[in-house]
Amino acid sequence: MSNRPKTRPRVPTFSSGPCAKRPGWNLEALSDAALGRSHRSPLGKGKLKEAIDLTRKVLRVPADYRIGIVPGSDTGAVEMAMWTMLGPKTVEVAAWEAFGAEWVTDALKELKISPVVHQAPYGVLPDLSKIDTKRNDVIFTWNGTAAGVKVPNGDWIAADREGITICDATSAAFAQPLAWDKLDVVTFSWQKVMGGEAAHGILILSPRAVTRIESHTPAWPVPKVFRLAKGGKLIEGIFKGDTINTPSMLAVEDYLDTLRWAESIGGLDALHARSDANARVIHDWVARTPWVANLAADPVTYSNTGVCLVIADPDVLARGDAAVAAVAKDIVEILEREDVALDIGAYRDAPAGLRIWCGGTIERSDLEALTPWLDWAFAEAKAKLAQAA
Repeated sequence: MSNRPKTRPRVPTFSSGPCAKRPGWNLEALSDAALGRSHRSPLGKGKLKEAIDLTRKVLRVPADYRIGIVPGSDTGAVEMAMWTMLGPKTVEVAAWEAFGAEWVTDALKELKISPVVHQAPYGVLPDLSKIDTKRNDVIFTWNGTAAGVKVPNGDWIAADREGITICDATSAAFAQPLAWDKLDVVTFSWQKVMGGEAAHGILILSPRAVTRIESHTPAWPVPKVFRLAKGGKLIEGIFKGDTINTPSMLAVEDYLDTLRWAESIGGLDALHARSDANARVIHDWVARTPWVANLAADPVTYSNTGVCLVIADPDVLARGDAAVAAVAKDIVEILEREDVALDIGAYRDAPAGLRIWCGGTIERSDLEALTPWLDWAFAEAKAKLAQAA
């Protein structure tokens, strides 16, 4: 048996969603929440508007893009865009992990629009050059949380496109540069990179997306919580703090707290730098550790937020998939029992392995403290496997 490490991560929360709270967070950060007040009161509406304004400032959203707080987290925001905007053009969907596959299901089985699907297995990007981004509507995930695979940039999207691009950016916003000039719809949720609490998502629309909404009437019924237009015009109130349904003002306050924290550390550049430095700790450890490997095949596509890992030890691999899954499961359970790392198992539909969140709310020192524990837990799990043989 290997020696048990002595130094523990100060904060053991490495979940990929909801993600770790920002450093130094405590309940006092929410003491100014508008509890017991209507979200339509001047106070409540003011806080919602502040959340929109701070999002624009921290994320550097172009001035002519609209930002709205919408129901259903990131999923609700993506589906709102799909239900209200798709139909006039051929739709192409890129999917390389669970969440992209959900948008394929929505387009194919719910909206029944027969999309062109560009699918790749976990760990690999589909060939983005085969997507006709000039003529067609495109749906894709910027950063695939369940696979640890991101698009490197937006160069593959036509600048003179005729369709719209819908980008699920929930694990990329605040951590990776987004090509705003190539994106017409951008969505994310508070509980991802910024470590906020779940409730609502953010929907960001370019002027081209607004034109689509106002010029297109969907062929299918649009649920009330998805409606962005009335009488052929965008419902502007949504983008000024008039939410479609009742938000949690406690969650709103928590999101405001994370945005203010982001400003205090240097804004978007600092958030990007923190995520990059955090991910480097794990990627460097993987490079020198023979029993583990990145699920992402190409280093250019390595995520700097949800880093997904697989077992690479030859002895374990020789025993088959069941043994690999058992070892991964044991590592997760051992580290949770030790209160060293919580919720680091691979996504349920992904290959068996580990998923370690490295977004900006994580401290690099906690990841540095984690890696010896990963080695120790693997040795324990492998020994258990040998004993069971």
